[in-house]
Amino acid sequence: MDLIQATAVHKRFGGITALNGADFVARSGEVHALLGENGAGKSTFIQILAGAIRADAGSILLKGKPFAPASPSQAQAAGVSAVFQELSLVPDLTVAQNIWFRREPLSALRTVRPKALRQDTQALLDRYHFPRLAADLEVRRLTLAERQVVEIAKALARSPAALILDEATSALAPRETEWLLTLSRDLAQAGMLVVFISHRLAEVRRVADRITVFRNGATVAVHDTREVTDDELIAEMLGRRLDRLYPERVATATQKLALKVRGLSAGHRLAGVDLDLAEGEVLGIAGLQGHGQRELFQSLFGVTRARGRVELWGKAVALRGPRQTLGGEFGLALVPEDRRNQGLLLSKSLRENLTLSVIPRFARFGIIDAAREKALVEEMVQFLRIRASSPEQLAGTLSGGNQQKVIFGKMLLTQSRILLLYDPTRGVDVGTKGEIFQLMRDLAAKGYAILFYSSDLLELVHVADRVAVMRNGRIAAILAGDRVTEHHILRAAMFESAAA
Repeated sequence: MDLIQATAVHKRFGGITALNGADFVARSGEVHALLGENGAGKSTFIQILAGAIRADAGSILLKGKPFAPASPSQAQAAGVSAVFQELSLVPDLTVAQNIWFRREPLSALRTVRPKALRQDTQALLDRYHFPRLAADLEVRRLTLAERQVVEIAKALARSPAALILDEATSALAPRETEWLLTLSRDLAQAGMLVVFISHRLAEVRRVADRITVFRNGATVAVHDTREVTDDELIAEMLGRRLDRLYPERVATATQKLALKVRGLSAGHRLAGVDLDLAEGEVLGIAGLQGHGQRELFQSLFGVTRARGRVELWGKAVALRGPRQTLGGEFGLALVPEDRRNQGLLLSKSLRENLTLSVIPRFARFGIIDAAREKALVEEMVQFLRIRASSPEQLAGTLSGGNQQKVIFGKMLLTQSRILLLYDPTRGVDVGTKGEIFQLMRDLAAKGYAILFYSSDLLELVHVADRVAVMRNGRIAAILAGDRVTEHHILRAAMFESAAA
């Protein structure tokens, strides 16, 4: 039966039309994928379903009855739970406290029963075969991937009729992704509706029964997954055919080392990394979740204190912090893992975000040269094709792909020539992915040195010149040429014998 039936849904934010008559019909017992570019209206639509915002016009039926939740709690009470890209966890609370927030088991005196809380949490984790989580661990100590898993547990704790997964796999490693795809199929077979949003078409094809495509706020197609090709889906999402997702890989690396790392160690996650990155090279970083990739990037950028020897362009340096490492021809710049919390000031404008790190370039004696700042911003907006109503549009109102372009622009304005890109296409639509990949190859051709981590192995295979695979805080293998394959990467990440 049709669980959700939405007809001609409209939503505007000021002068921006987010939804322009969108239709959506999904059934109990299916995984229904919702596809579209960033800015196509997907996030707005699921926020309406989840009660986070109200539609301006149109009708939505849930189980055949009018459905217009005024709050997330109303939506959840009606049976709709959502897992958004922007996590809603409380960092100072434990995993268990977050999962059962405001629904904790209480005693007759209205106090929380800790033992029952732990038991309820463990029962939930066991029921859905969650990756191992410590119920009493504070969320602030978890990785982004672990927080995503907690968010999924929190949604399932309400036993929803419809579960919305908004780019839920984008923060997960392959093993956790496999778990979530299997769970989605199991939930659908048990009668639940799973609305699955992902920019990874391979995942969609594996898990989804049907696909609805949004473009420019409207529904442009509905398909049985088995009856549509990837090229057709991409053309429908973009409104045009994409010639190629991955650019031609032309060797541009020189013999000159931009970055040389020896014995880099930090805590228990980074245990003696040796690494060379050449001028003009895109060096991929791979490995199972939690094997030191994040700590490597944070240590190089100076966020995490580390031991070892680091040379930039042949000169030994001590990485004391981002202020010291960022900027200039011999510096490093970072595209961080969590763009909304680590890369942007969401309440500030596109202009302010782009120029925050380079204000000294157009300010004297504390006075900003507005004309020069405007010229820099306009040049970068045009170069990266950032779609915004104006440079004064708030960063928090931009689509995910355009937010990521702002971070790239901010990085490029620093004029750093060693770029640390940590999962730069996470949660980004296929069109913007193609632009980012092309930009990376273009920058490498200009002599930039790029360290590139991705949770999507295919990206590493098609974009990187070489791939360094991390295991237990060290480099387990360096793959080049025809050894840069998903098989060899996974083998090196999982088995000691693969390092040879």
